[in-house]
Amino acid sequence: MSVIEAESFVKSRESRGRSPWLGFLVRRGAGLVGVLLTLVVGTFLMIQLIPGDPAQQLAGSSATAERIVQVRHELGLDLSLWQQFTAYVGGLFHGDLGTSFAAGLPVTDLIAARLPFTAELALIAMVLVLLVSVPLGMSVAVACRGGRRRRLDTAFTSLTAVAGAIPEYVLATVLVLVFAITLGVLPAAGAATLSALILPVLAVSVGPVCTLARIVRRETATVLTQDYLRTARGHRLKPLRLYARHALPNLLTSTLTLGGLILSGLLGGTVIVEIVFAWPGLGTGVVNAITARDYPVVQGIVLLLGLLATLLNLLVDVVLGLLDPRTLNGKAGRA
Repeated sequence: MSVIEAESFVKSRESRGRSPWLGFLVRRGAGLVGVLLTLVVGTFLMIQLIPGDPAQQLAGSSATAERIVQVRHELGLDLSLWQQFTAYVGGLFHGDLGTSFAAGLPVTDLIAARLPFTAELALIAMVLVLLVSVPLGMSVAVACRGGRRRRLDTAFTSLTAVAGAIPEYVLATVLVLVFAITLGVLPAAGAATLSALILPVLAVSVGPVCTLARIVRRETATVLTQDYLRTARGHRLKPLRLYARHALPNLLTSTLTLGGLILSGLLGGTVIVEIVFAWPGLGTGVVNAITARDYPVVQGIVLLLGLLATLLNLLVDVVLGLLDPRTLNGKAGRA
């Protein structure tokens, strides 16, 4: 055995003896740190792009120059950019997101009051997306396998493509016009009743449902052509057992890879839809904060949303690792 072959043999033995989860956690941990650093720097620099002077707005239009200077000093806006960044990062290490310029309250308290509304809307929408898109995509793929029912396949593809391309705020406006104003069967805004959730959830969910259903349909069509599934079908298994037990687990890996990105984007859609429906969540809060030039609130909300999207992607990667251990080494299931 040559030296090169011996080294290759030793490395292969070492890689087999090491848990793939260790390498996975190291890679994801390093990526998470990089994303957090980018979020911290990005959220700090982002507020510098917001036009206007918050000290001028808080002091009032009739305030003197001396009063404006005093307010800037109280807010810490007279410090250098580096000093402001140092204070911002130092506060984050202590769990302090700062104090709202407008309300004079800790940003964490303001976020804590709005987060449950956004979480409720986003979680219900995510569950609805998964419960509708996966069965819908699989059903169409099964019904149209082998080139059958081409009209159904064409209609499904066309409708999901059109509906999935409609922006959330446009769909939200149409839903309000039809169900709240014209029919008067659902509330147009607010969060006073459970029925107020229906229109926001629909506005957030329709696009992801269509996109994910198309992915599931494509992946199911691929799985249905595999030899093992043909063999299982030859044993005349019941349809529920055949597709739920044999087809579903094998299409989930590739589906979840793209589905994680879709569900992360759903958070952004939730923020936009909240504004249309005056939903008292983080989306409405960040828009109000931008209008009031309330820098700490804008920073805190954007940082939290970015962190939630990152953690959601990490959760999807962990689920993929449990379903298909090959993804831990990046050898399968990645798009």
